[in-house]
Amino acid sequence: MLADSYGRIATDMRVSLTDRCNLRCAYCMPPEGLEWLPKPEVLTGDEVTRLVRIGVELLGIREVRFTGGEPLLRRDLAAIVSQTAALAPRPDISLTTNGIGLARTAATLREAGLDRVNVSLDTLRPEVFRKLALRDRLPDVLDGLEAAAAAGLGPVKVNTVLMRGINDDEAESLLAYCLERGYELRFIEQMPLDAQHGWKRAEMVTADEIYQQLSQAHDLSPDAERIRGAAPAETFLVDGGPGRVGIIASVTRPFCGACDRVRLTADGQVRNCLFAREESDLRSPLRGGATDEEIAERWRVAVAGKLPGHGINDPSFLQPDRPMSAIGG
Repeated sequence: MLADSYGRIATDMRVSLTDRCNLRCAYCMPPEGLEWLPKPEVLTGDEVTRLVRIGVELLGIREVRFTGGEPLLRRDLAAIVSQTAALAPRPDISLTTNGIGLARTAATLREAGLDRVNVSLDTLRPEVFRKLALRDRLPDVLDGLEAAAAAGLGPVKVNTVLMRGINDDEAESLLAYCLERGYELRFIEQMPLDAQHGWKRAEMVTADEIYQQLSQAHDLSPDAERIRGAAPAETFLVDGGPGRVGIIASVTRPFCGACDRVRLTADGQVRNCLFAREESDLRSPLRGGATDEEIAERWRVAVAGKLPGHGINDPSFLQPDRPMSAIGG
C-alpha cells in the first residue's frame, strides 16, 4: 500500500502525460505559454504504463486518471489507455481534458478502455472563452462533450472555475446547460497554481458564494446516494434530482484529511499534493535498471512523508514552483 504517517492510503493515481496545452487559460499559464519540458525528460508511453502497472499490481492503486497539460496531445494516449485497461485488477480509468480534439477521439478512447472524462468548460460565451483561453475554440469543446456522451464516457463531468468579474455571472446558465444534456457540473474554487503567481484570495469566488448563487434558482439538497469519502466534490441534488451539481472547496474547506491521491508528473516525479514543494524521482531508477519492487519501495517512502495538509490557509504558505499545467490536475 501507499500509506502515509497520518493513516491515509493512496488508491487514486493522477498521471500527467504532458505539460503542453493548446489553450492559455488565465488561471493556469501566461499568454506567451511556458517553456515546455524537453522531450527526453518526458516519460515514454512504455515508461508510463510500467509505472501505472507497478502502482496497480504492487501498491493498491484502484483509480487512474490521465491529465496534462492537455493529454489529448499525446499521440500514444489510446495505447496507454489500452495497456492500463489490460491490467489485473483492472483500475477505473478516466481523463481530464480541455475537450479540444475529443470529438474525433472519444470513440477510440472508449474502445481502448477509457471509462469517463472530465472536461473543462468555464463559459458558454465565445467572447469570454477567447478572453480566458486566448483561443477561439469553444465550439470544439462543446462538440467534444457531445462526442464523449455519445461514446458512453459517462457520467460526463464538466469542471468550471468561476473568476470574479469575468464569468462569475454564468453559474446558473452553465448549470442549466449541463442539466439539459445530462452532464454533471462541478464548480472548483480557483487555486494558487497559476504560472504567473497572480492568484489573490480576495478575487477568488468561494464555494459559499457559488452555493448561494445556485440556491437562488434551485433547491439544492445533499446527495444521500453518494458517500463523499475521499471525493473532492460536495455533491447536491438539483431540485430533487436526478440532476446533480458538485462544488469543490479546495481553498475554503480543504479535504486533505481524507485525501487518497498521489500524482505522477510527465517527467516521472511523485508529488503527494498539488501544492507540494518537494518531489521524489522515479524516472532515474526507472531508466537506471531498477526492478519493479525497488521502484515500488521508493514510491512507498515518498508517500510516507506526505504532509497533513496543503497549508493554503497558513500565513507561511508558498505557492509551488510548478504551475498546474506542469503538475497535472
